[in-house]
Amino acid sequence: MIVTDKTALSPRLVFMGTPDFAVPSLRLLAEQYDVVAVYSQPPRPKGRGMRLTPQPVHQVAEEYNIPVYTPDRFDQTAIDELAGLSPDLLVVVAYGLILPVTVLAIPRFGAINGHASLLPRWRGAAPIHRAIAAGDTETGICVMMIEKGLDTGAVILEHRIAIAAEDTTGIMHDKLADLTATTLAEAIPLLVNGTAIATPQDHANASYAHKITDAEAELRFTSSTAELLNKIRAFSPWPATWLTVMQGDKMLRINVLEAIAAKPHPGNKPAGTILGKGAQGGIMIATADGAIELTRLKPAGKASMSGRDYLNGNPMPDHIIPSATKE
Repeated sequence: MIVTDKTALSPRLVFMGTPDFAVPSLRLLAEQYDVVAVYSQPPRPKGRGMRLTPQPVHQVAEEYNIPVYTPDRFDQTAIDELAGLSPDLLVVVAYGLILPVTVLAIPRFGAINGHASLLPRWRGAAPIHRAIAAGDTETGICVMMIEKGLDTGAVILEHRIAIAAEDTTGIMHDKLADLTATTLAEAIPLLVNGTAIATPQDHANASYAHKITDAEAELRFTSSTAELLNKIRAFSPWPATWLTVMQGDKMLRINVLEAIAAKPHPGNKPAGTILGKGAQGGIMIATADGAIELTRLKPAGKASMSGRDYLNGNPMPDHIIPSATKE
């Protein structure tokens, strides 16, 4: 499918986004295009005082003096309000609200989304986490036309990026946020001048990046070393993998932010056995096929620290207490 309308060279954009991930896209598009309005999710209570705080995209829109709209859903009033802006194109990045088909029909060029995966792989809410957890060595940004289905629209532009062995979700988040901005800026002219080629996705090869849950973030040492290290990278810095240990008469929950593969002590120890200190001074734990060393930890209520520093201030845990909750 090729978009053939070549009459609009300077489209009126409405940008829809909410978190930090969408901020580079808004900044770049606001400098290059006529962004007539920004839609973001409503302010949320934040901080010790739980004061209502505008979302990151909302705050940046105010820097550029762009009007901001924060409907919590698209009822008829919100739809009429959007139609009144007469947008040529909707640009969506991590907005967090599903757009009804009546909204998608408003702009003459439709709506596009900057999605952080190589579609149809990892449709859904947590594509960066899922790609790293699965051991993917490559990901990217797809700009797709938005349709009724979840991330099912035809792709009009794709850029790929490698996932290095040391990359965490935090690192890839920032890389992909910047790549989303430049990819959208490249895609928009193709769309409005009629040269965009929309390639349908292969739905048979789709996979879904479901939301991350706290229960899923628990480390289960019956997994392989590679699976555990991928999971720790994928869940760093948020929500962070965790384990519960017994230390004397105290049961402590510890978040695990970084770990490395380690050589296990001599002997065949059951998965989840605490093996002592590793080469970098952190806690070493047996896995299904070897061992890992916990090199950066965050005990509950404390700042993150190296595994060595943790053991310098705390005794070696006695054992791990697995949760009864299943992933």
